[in-house]
Amino acid sequence: MKIWIRFTIFCLMTLSCKENNAKKQAVVPIGVKIPVADSLSVKEQIHLKEFKSLEGLADTTFVRLADFSDGLVYDMRYATENNFLKAKVYDCAECYTRVKTARALLAANAEFEAHGVKIKFFDCYRPNSVQYLMWEIVPNPQYVADPVKGSIHNKGGAVDITLVTLEGEALDMGTDFDFFGKRAYHDNFDLPQKILDNRKLLKETMEKHGFWSVRTEWWHYNLGAASNDRVADFKWKCDQ
Repeated sequence: MKIWIRFTIFCLMTLSCKENNAKKQAVVPIGVKIPVADSLSVKEQIHLKEFKSLEGLADTTFVRLADFSDGLVYDMRYATENNFLKAKVYDCAECYTRVKTARALLAANAEFEAHGVKIKFFDCYRPNSVQYLMWEIVPNPQYVADPVKGSIHNKGGAVDITLVTLEGEALDMGTDFDFFGKRAYHDNFDLPQKILDNRKLLKETMEKHGFWSVRTEWWHYNLGAASNDRVADFKWKCDQ
């Protein structure tokens, strides 16, 4: 029995030493930078850094996309009068989303870049107070979501987007943003093949990364995982 006890203690001590040695070997000396895997391309390294920059943040935290990626383009229409409301309803142009939405968008954009294009945003998170303002201008649920119920835009899980080339040239989607008519429908196939191909690339890629589309608006995408989030009225600061 004593021999067995001694043997057990010896094994435990040996295992502990091996674990401690492994931990010591894993420690990186101060001042030594860990390089991104050599096998990754420059673009892949950039995207890896974008994803890592979101680590540690809660899924429902609001973040400004421009702080995490410079590979996106913005044309925030509701910060101008160039929209169907014919009114400016944002104090300044910013694109915020929840963290989980940002992760999905960065992943989608990385795939888009492999096709030589990238995402351009027309609208992102929309404070619920802005939803009320839009409702005052156009109180029609066919065009504006009822602010009492709110929309996924108000939850930080919806975006209005299109695609542009890496040089910034817009892809032809058949209509402008916020065109309310059959020509903007996903199930309208009576369009030139080039337009159908562009919409297909946008739709299939976004759906692959957890978004779902709205039948009547080729530009609108909701993150499925955000549908149960709360309507918010977070407002970003504007530099005067």
